[in-house]
Amino acid sequence: QVQLVESGGGLVQAGGSLRLSCAASGRIFNAMGWYRQAPGKQRELVAAITSGGSTNYADSVKGRFTISRDNAKNTVYLQMNSLKPEDTGVYYCNAGLTIATMRMGYWGQGTQVTVSS
Repeated sequence: QVQLVESGGGLVQAGGSLRLSCAASGRIFNAMGWYRQAPGKQRELVAAITSGGSTNYADSVKGRFTISRDNAKNTVYLQMNSLKPEDTGVYYCNAGLTIATMRMGYWGQGTQVTVSS
């Protein structure tokens, strides 16, 4: 059974930092990443990474967020610095075959990130 278990969300003031983790079990994934969904908005890709280390970031988080992974632990991390109120939302871990197609793969349960101004 495939599971993606997220941790690390919470409440932080603007300018602060948070680190999200997502541990996958039951299968090895080439592509892993994070989506987020703010109230009333569509779910959007935040960052993704392949097992080979290729990354993809949303323009809105470039220079502030860093995605990394530990292939031995089948775990992906999202280091979020200089957080802004507009970063608020539910962050979902996602995993699949490629960055382009992983939305059709597996999802975590989501973790809330709230950035206060």
